[in-house]
Amino acid sequence: MHTFAICTHQLTRTFGSVRAVDQLTLTVRQGEIFGFLGPNGSGKTTTIRLLLGLLQPDAGQIEVLGFKVPQQADEVRARTGALLEHSGLYERLSAIDNLDYYGRIWRIPAAKRSERIRELLEPLGLWERRHELVKTWSRGMKQKLAIARALLHRPQLIFLDEPTAGLDPIAAAALRDDLSALVEREGVTVFLTTHNLAEAEKLCHRVGIIRQGRLLAQGSLADLRHHDTLQLEIAGRNFTPQALAALQSQPNVKRVEANGARLIVELAATSDPAPLVKLVIDHGGQIEEVRRNHASLEEVFLTLMEEEEAHAH
Repeated sequence: MHTFAICTHQLTRTFGSVRAVDQLTLTVRQGEIFGFLGPNGSGKTTTIRLLLGLLQPDAGQIEVLGFKVPQQADEVRARTGALLEHSGLYERLSAIDNLDYYGRIWRIPAAKRSERIRELLEPLGLWERRHELVKTWSRGMKQKLAIARALLHRPQLIFLDEPTAGLDPIAAAALRDDLSALVEREGVTVFLTTHNLAEAEKLCHRVGIIRQGRLLAQGSLADLRHHDTLQLEIAGRNFTPQALAALQSQPNVKRVEANGARLIVELAATSDPAPLVKLVIDHGGQIEEVRRNHASLEEVFLTLMEEEEAHAH
């Protein structure tokens, strides 16, 4: 059994003068929800199309579920499910007719088909409404149905491209919860693209961050946080300009922000905060509380983007 559902090595794809995917080396473990994060136009959808063998790479290697792509792309597509930019639903059919149609395409025998459809629709809260036409449904319900469609043939891996795009916050949260529960129950690996960082933070075991086709970082949130900074929040008063200047001059301090009765100090993740606190006191600061905050995914993401921007110039 392969421990990795997806492995790529130096994967590259160019469109004209644009490198949509630039030497991408990525691993996705079996059974995890992997979040592929990046701004719009960073190469996320192109990567999915390469992994499914829908596009030919210019260079590099791809292995999905132990099969080489594009050579064995048919094997891969038979064992994966995908929800890309189009939901693949027929609006004029009922929910059950949609899934039955796809079940026939996948050659699932009739008895197994109806059992499987029920097994997917019930936990999504759609079973009672299975005979309604899809066009009468809300966007959130359609997305749930589209995910059920992607899971119908019991794939080992599913690709979801921005699954909550265009949903209101309540529908998006409901879809995330349902997705977590489904993945847990089905034991499926998920490769999910998003530019919604809060979503990735709630859903994903590991993430990869891409910008302009290049992978900036990959790992668990804890790994990525270590990559960057520790944030110190100092509450109190009498934070003098001299105290700020003294903090700013320390080699391990990246940024100091004074905000009324609060100081925010960003420092290298490995630093010891104690000397900095002493420094503030030595300069007349009166400290009531010191808190250490770990960066949120959003802060890590923005830091990586800024570093990449700086390298680019």
